[in-house]
Amino acid sequence: MIKSKEDYNFYLAADQLALAIKHKRPRIFQDETWKFERLLRRVEYLENCGNNPLDKIFCLQARFTLHKLSVKLGFAIPRNVFGPGLSIAHGGPIIVHSKAVVGENCRIDRCVSIGSIHYPAAAPIIGNNVFIGPGAVIDGAIEIADGVAIGANSYVNKSFKEPGITIAGCPAKKISDKGSQYCWFRATEILRKEDEDAYIDEPK
Repeated sequence: MIKSKEDYNFYLAADQLALAIKHKRPRIFQDETWKFERLLRRVEYLENCGNNPLDKIFCLQARFTLHKLSVKLGFAIPRNVFGPGLSIAHGGPIIVHSKAVVGENCRIDRCVSIGSIHYPAAAPIIGNNVFIGPGAVIDGAIEIADGVAIGANSYVNKSFKEPGITIAGCPAKKISDKGSQYCWFRATEILRKEDEDAYIDEPK
């Protein structure tokens, strides 16, 4: 969750890197997914960290624009669910429950649903570096470990706590010891390594 301006800048940089975008600003007639992610992070920052009336006004404006873009792209993605390094592979539909928790460097494809099948609502907790293939449905009070790859059109309704595996099927089961290492871009790790290298290289 974004809790400071430093967090906000880190999330923006990680998302851009995860999307493999090298230009500095979104293009006018392209980069809609990137525009959505930037707006999502702006709203998260303003909601979580804004502490003056102007921030509330800017937040309302950003939320309105985010809503319009969400409808256009088919994204029902709440705030404060995804960690930094989010990579949305394609346009929607993508539906995510507001109580879901998704870690860093998630690569999520089209037609994915992350939801709740219980009352009161209890949504999935998904670890870092997880790849979610197209058409996957992840439901209920379950946990997905770090580095898991979820195959296309899978139905996941139980926890998988073993990291670095591939699951697939309906219902999903483990099918491989190879996880998501070839499916996602470790944006947050790259950025933190760059920060460490810069610190080491600073003149004493």
